[in-house]
Amino acid sequence: MSTTPIRPSDGELAILRVLWSRGTSTVRDVHTELSKDRDMGYTTVLKLMQIMVEKGLVARDERARSHTYQALQGEAETQRCLLKELLQKAFAGSRRELVLQALEAEPASAEELEDIRNLLNEAKGRAR
Repeated sequence: MSTTPIRPSDGELAILRVLWSRGTSTVRDVHTELSKDRDMGYTTVLKLMQIMVEKGLVARDERARSHTYQALQGEAETQRCLLKELLQKAFAGSRRELVLQALEAEPASAEELEDIRNLLNEAKGRAR
């Protein structure tokens, strides 16, 4: 895995989501999965995955007739990369505003709120 996370495009992120959920997959596998939610041609998926190999987002195994691909960048690592960008672009670095907007945008379940409380308590303990 790379030391600096790579920011994927929207199309690349959709492909990464498939690879994270399915594991190592062929272009056909990824295309089939993506076709359930969006109209994306096979050659478009193939080209995006080739670009992703060049960027270092995925690795291609060419040993079999149908090449397989696997994500080189983890889901949590990618989420943190995207979140840091959003934090700076939309909230001028204010974590408080980001969290407030996230909680106001959609109602949180009781379980989610409990998880958030626990995370805040842990963060508070580290800050002392």
